[in-house]
Amino acid sequence: MEDPNAFSSTPPPPQAAAVGLADNVAGALAYITIVPAIVFLVLEPYNRNSFIRFHSFQCLALAVCGFVLSFFTAIPILGWILGPILGLVLICVWILCVIKAYQGVRFKLPVIGDLVENLARQ
Repeated sequence: MEDPNAFSSTPPPPQAAAVGLADNVAGALAYITIVPAIVFLVLEPYNRNSFIRFHSFQCLALAVCGFVLSFFTAIPILGWILGPILGLVLICVWILCVIKAYQGVRFKLPVIGDLVENLARQ
């Protein structure tokens, strides 16, 4: 008769992995182009999470700001000087948003943050 308390040589079955991404990872991934931001706003488990919605909407708003600011490069001389500076500022803000989202912080940008927060609550 086999002892039920004896150790078995077969390993236990693997635990099922958690479904989906962690909130901070999904929030940071939302800033990698606008495609993941749109996907997170459409897919079911992510579009109900206000943290992920906030960062997805903020990514889209940041992309719109970058698009609008890109028109400054068409202005002769002034645009040629301000264009690279604005581009560098935009990249720094984007990196800051990615880092803050990965840290789990709801970092609001000064001008668009309140609008984005209202959109994320709905």
